[in-house]
Amino acid sequence: MFKVRSDEPEYAFLWDKETKSESRYGTKIELTSEDSELRCKSLNINQDDGIGDNPNRYKQHGFYFNADNCIGCHACEAACSEKNDNPAHIAFRSVGFVEGGTYPAYQRINMSMACNHCEDPVCLKGCPTRAYTKYTEYGAVLQDPDICFGCGYCTWVCPYNAPQLDPVKGQVTKCNMCVDRLEVGLKPACVSACLGNALDFGVIENTPENRIESKTEIPGFPDTSITRPNIRFQQTRSTEREMTRTDSMPLKYHKQAGDGKFKPVVDEKHGKDRHWNWNKLLRSHESAHVIFTLGTQAVMGAFYLLVIGGLLGMESVNTIKNSSALIPLLGVMFVVQAFGMFKLNMHLGKPHRFYRGFNNLRYSPLSREILGVTIFFGSFVAYAVCSLFDYPLINALKNVFAATGVIGGLAGLYFMYRIYRIKARPYWDHWQTATAFFGNTISLGSLLTGLVVAPVVAANGEPVDGLLKTLSIIFVVGLLVEIIGHIFHGRDMHKLGNEGAASWYEQTTRYGKSWITRNVLLGISLIVASYLAISTPSGSTGIALWVLLAIVMIAAVAISRSLFFVLVIPTTMPGAFFWKNKAFQEHARETGLADMEQMGVVREGHGKFKMDELLETIKTTSPKQVVQHIKSIVVWKPVP
Repeated sequence: MFKVRSDEPEYAFLWDKETKSESRYGTKIELTSEDSELRCKSLNINQDDGIGDNPNRYKQHGFYFNADNCIGCHACEAACSEKNDNPAHIAFRSVGFVEGGTYPAYQRINMSMACNHCEDPVCLKGCPTRAYTKYTEYGAVLQDPDICFGCGYCTWVCPYNAPQLDPVKGQVTKCNMCVDRLEVGLKPACVSACLGNALDFGVIENTPENRIESKTEIPGFPDTSITRPNIRFQQTRSTEREMTRTDSMPLKYHKQAGDGKFKPVVDEKHGKDRHWNWNKLLRSHESAHVIFTLGTQAVMGAFYLLVIGGLLGMESVNTIKNSSALIPLLGVMFVVQAFGMFKLNMHLGKPHRFYRGFNNLRYSPLSREILGVTIFFGSFVAYAVCSLFDYPLINALKNVFAATGVIGGLAGLYFMYRIYRIKARPYWDHWQTATAFFGNTISLGSLLTGLVVAPVVAANGEPVDGLLKTLSIIFVVGLLVEIIGHIFHGRDMHKLGNEGAASWYEQTTRYGKSWITRNVLLGISLIVASYLAISTPSGSTGIALWVLLAIVMIAAVAISRSLFFVLVIPTTMPGAFFWKNKAFQEHARETGLADMEQMGVVREGHGKFKMDELLETIKTTSPKQVVQHIKSIVVWKPVP
């Protein structure tokens, strides 16, 4: 058990005596019945099988934050990191802020935020490894980093930046509510360390002494309907009508006239100029997802064309299946799919634990996608092997594998789409994600098929006009589905006015030239494919146009899918959430806030200064001294 100090101050102890029966969300605060088997179970804290004597052990607890009292000292952060022995790049609790007004009537609202141990924890439902558990003890949502394989999906679905993906250890960790302290009647470490008495903790809906408000929202706090978080706020000071973020995200918060709540709206702080930003676009952290999704959709589309087209009696498809081009096509499909799966697996923090992705089929769309894609790939490989032989029994098996491949592929594709229907990411949470994924499956599948098959068929002296005509019609259908989705997506994002509209603003400004290039390339692809579908160019001309179409379309979808990942703005907490908020780091360096050590941001010129210093040393000293100087300015540590 946690050891209670003899000089523990009175304010560090839990204070709840009487509690309410229901939360404001209409759910029971008492999480178990008195005769439940879940009662009287040890949490095995530090391998101690004892049970705490807290009388409210089985009630939902939560944090209480008084924004009036927070002075932004970050003592709660320090206490949390010390208690959990966190490295410098991980923080379970962080302090951020929003600002309003102008000098001399300037206002700042500080916010201290950690995990809110929600009633409906989306992290628990999203995690494919079942690393999360919501306990009846205190209602804590706990995460086991040893089970986690570092996919980071929980960091996507959580609106509050609570789960922290450690790039060094390749696993996620988060606030554990300090359940070891709760077991002995103490408040969490962050609460006990708060200098301004801004943080408090107890059974949810119990308002602490000398507090007059217990609200569920504060300027910059995401929509509570997403997870029903167990945190309550007090903010009695009057606020400006508009509060802004102290980072580069194009968002501000506008107070509604009726209920006084703050709604996120677009803040056009970057102006209207359009830029390329190729480096950020094509070298993002999610490049593995770009390769995997596009590659998988192309292979699935080609597979459906072979199987379903054959069942429908399409002459061109039967030509492919009876030609020498079938084996090269299956080989290319295998390489594309295997490479995409390899890239995605290596994107995990713990690639060798990939098999844990099947653990949460009951809830996680990611687990279901993994299962669907695995069934598809296994069936496809078996189908390809059977295609090498021509025996009745093997042909029967090939038909079975064709059926399981179609079913597994459809399931994988559907849940690939469901993965991105995240309420905390409005730019993704739109049916356009489905039109993009399914449209690409149709268009890229036909494109891949024609790119491999047409040259082989032509080399054998057979005509390719009919084949390319059929594939072009299919391609146009898929491309139109995608384009229609883009049109409606842009219209709907404007109407939202929230983070989705901010993402659209970023798309048309910071990435405006790249976005226009994508649109032009899609238009060119539609024109070329339509020409091939309407006319019947000769073999060499048709193949040349198909290669041109492939180059243009691959460039278009690479830009489009990269924009999909780079542009999304989550309903994240605003302000100086340090390394959790890259946009704040950019803002801090631009405005000079990075010069203040308490902001926790490394100054942009630091690396350049060290390099200049090193070059000067090289010019003026011996090789031995150069080596010593390099050792003095580089942090040497073993890679785990």
